Amino acid sequence: MDSEPLIQLVERLQALCLERRLTVATAESCTGGLIAKLITDTAGSSGYFRGGIVSYADEAKALLLGVPQEQLIAHGAVSAQVARSMALGAVNRMRADIAVSVTGVSGPGGGSPAKPVGLTYIAVADAAGVEVRRFAWAGDRAANREASARAAVELLLERLSAGLEAGGTGDAGGTDDAGGTDGPE
Repeated sequence: MDSEPLIQLVERLQALCLERRLTVATAESCTGGLIAKLITDTAGSSGYFRGGIVSYADEAKALLLGVPQEQLIAHGAVSAQVARSMALGAVNRMRADIAVSVTGVSGPGGGSPAKPVGLTYIAVADAAGVEVRRFAWAGDRAANREASARAAVELLLERLSAGLEAGGTGDAGGTDDAGGTDGPE
């Protein structure tokens, strides 16, 4: 899918959501609203896009998305646990059928040995549960942000497509109660 232009991925997302009458929300940290921008760049996005929350600071994650302070302290903002809570918060606060969240270290600074530049967690939440994936990008800040946005849209499409294959209305299964799965690095 990497060869497909990002705008075409967003157009596919829109067509699928409009066809199935599903709504989408975003909760973004390291992408700074890029996913919401990409979605709203396509005419007709108001038919399915509920909105996005850019929660860059930990306080915003807690206040706007309901991420528990204890979770932020124990695991840090860049973690599978926080990505999961962000996605659930976006579904609930925005009253969307499905939401995607992104939290990571875009760079060039801010990394550590435990959480290097490029480390990113992306989660999707819907009625079937939450799926979290871990990525480790190797680009500069702009490339890491774009890679995260692409992965977020692809994960939304994958989750929605799995629901179609199962004959359901978005029940993609594959919930991850452990807090995360490893994705491509």
